[in-house]
Amino acid sequence: MNLFPVSKESIEKGAKILKEGGLVAFPTETVYGLGADAFNPKALAKIFEVKKRPFFDPLIIHISSIETLKEVTDLSLLNEETKDKLIILAENLWPGPLSIVLPKNKKIPGIATAGLQTAAIRFPDNETAVKLISFSTGAVAAPSANPFGSLSPTRAEHVLNSIGSNVDLILDGGPARIGIESTVIDITGKRIKILRPGGTPKEAIEKLIGQVESNVYNEQKTINKQSDNNKEQNFSSPGQLKSHYAPNKPLYILEREEMINQPYEKNNAYIFFDNTEKNIWLNNIEIKNPSVDLRGLTQKKNYKILSESGDVLEAASRLFEILHEIDKSEAEKIFAQLAPPHGLGEAINDRLRRGAVSNTYINNVINK
Repeated sequence: MNLFPVSKESIEKGAKILKEGGLVAFPTETVYGLGADAFNPKALAKIFEVKKRPFFDPLIIHISSIETLKEVTDLSLLNEETKDKLIILAENLWPGPLSIVLPKNKKIPGIATAGLQTAAIRFPDNETAVKLISFSTGAVAAPSANPFGSLSPTRAEHVLNSIGSNVDLILDGGPARIGIESTVIDITGKRIKILRPGGTPKEAIEKLIGQVESNVYNEQKTINKQSDNNKEQNFSSPGQLKSHYAPNKPLYILEREEMINQPYEKNNAYIFFDNTEKNIWLNNIEIKNPSVDLRGLTQKKNYKILSESGDVLEAASRLFEILHEIDKSEAEKIFAQLAPPHGLGEAINDRLRRGAVSNTYINNVINK
């Protein structure tokens, strides 16, 4: 088996594999990444092949020190105001779950950036990831270590069970601390934009550099209007497809009032943001349908709670873990409550909304 616990020896082995053009799955604070040498186009092509990822979807370049920026970007193309904002973001939010879109260095192959002249750069806040990157070539391109469009992996076994046979080495560093991908921000244009909400809240960014625009999808109907033209479109960062992060089972998302009044069906699974909504839901079931065996319902545990206390960081860290659990269960459908729409709640809702879109779109993209 190609899964190894994190150690000095296994990290060094992984770095050697990367230098030789192989693939290594490794832990970060967000999710597990599928890494290849960012300067090796043949190695990068393996990522797309293993994930069945369309080539128009660019990769994030992971670095292990601020100094490496000069090897992967061309900061001479930024004006002084943008450089100042980059410095502020890097000094305050790196290492961490933030990817910054910058002009790319010519050393970075076009396959890594979908032919774009920009690249999303990230300095992960995970000791194993940093050591692996620093022991290799200093820059590792790494999307999430899972089949394209499916649930992101927050444990090594998620990687092993999905694409493990096609990965040269999987480093098992335990569960991901944050459990949701990085926030991606583009600072290269006239207006600074968050392209993908994630582990760094918008509020934390705005506190440092002022107001930024957001591409968060606030309405499910907006997603469903996705045009097939996106099959041909090059995105400036990963995670911009309207359908992404999807479980195998149908996922339906509900606002709080809809969720607490959702009828109970024994063949379905229910995900609540916190314990309060779950208790109200159970009480409503008892009132509206006294014949339901609540004791049997609670023993069956076909409902899950992202955070008992409503802690949004805990909720984010448990989202993919819970979806993976339900995907392996006998549940036929998943009903999930949206999180409060602020801080990491935006990232949680973004993943739920994209996951709720039919997998038909993803299949069409892959098979085009």
